[in-house]
Amino acid sequence: MVLARTCDDRMAKLKAQNEVAGSVFVGRGQEALSGAAGIQLRPGDVFAPLIRDQAGRFGYGETPLDVARTVLGRRTGPMRGRDGNVHRGDWGAGLLPMISHLGAMAAPVIGVLLSRRLTGKQKPGDLSVGIASIGDGGMNTGALHEAMNIAAVERLPFILLVADNQFAYSTTSDRTYACKHLVDRAIGYGVAGHRCDGTDADACLATVGAAVAAARAGKGPQLVVADLLRLAGHGTHDDASYVPEDVKSRFGDCLQMFERSLIQQGVLDAAAVAAIRDEARRQIEAAVEQARAEPQPEAATEDWSARCERDLVHVRSA
Repeated sequence: MVLARTCDDRMAKLKAQNEVAGSVFVGRGQEALSGAAGIQLRPGDVFAPLIRDQAGRFGYGETPLDVARTVLGRRTGPMRGRDGNVHRGDWGAGLLPMISHLGAMAAPVIGVLLSRRLTGKQKPGDLSVGIASIGDGGMNTGALHEAMNIAAVERLPFILLVADNQFAYSTTSDRTYACKHLVDRAIGYGVAGHRCDGTDADACLATVGAAVAAARAGKGPQLVVADLLRLAGHGTHDDASYVPEDVKSRFGDCLQMFERSLIQQGVLDAAAVAAIRDEARRQIEAAVEQARAEPQPEAATEDWSARCERDLVHVRSA
């Protein structure tokens, strides 16, 4: 959580310094939920993060250097400098590159899981699982509904991780869905539903952990909905001035709350928390400095053709 927050803040600063082309999106306020998902996964699983899932990415194995290389557009990065944003991934590791269209990432994860079943690559009772992240706004897309229907009918080991962060960009939840709560949709889909406080790291770990365990045991798709607040704008271009003070007062900062809880329980003291923050800053700064020193794509010599070959995509066994 600390590493993700530190990374997001540093990337936003690089954007403010005009070192980044395009937008930077941060997961401030969603690190507990995202991190809980990333650390529950293991080699052979599939993860499709969204724009606020740096904590989950780190939990699943992405490195700060890959982040810095991508955001700064370096040829050495996973996107080879062709995308300086959140669309990076690692097919061999099961980290799917993000599709910008909201709601679109559930289907690829479900497709991978179905393919593994059809090719006999799943072990009954201890299945490889897939997680796709989404927000409350993306829950209202047709692509998402179709994907959930297929997952439910096929009883696939799929978890849909929903950050109900109160806003679909600037549109409030009451203008995007009319059900009492998004977890109620689990009944219509025919899947198991779980709900938790997305600002409580312990609750996120327990809830996401239970959903992953159920899916892995062959109990079918799981819908996890966490209540939280996006503590920043949609991206660095958005000041979130439309968020009312009464809404802000209802939600805490998951990272600050977790730190306080650990100190109160005697797990850490203030000095240990400060040391963790310092180490996170050291790792992120080292990644940024290394990426800065690496080459950008050369337009005249780069192979810009759109194709998939072994020299472009390295497939690593699980």
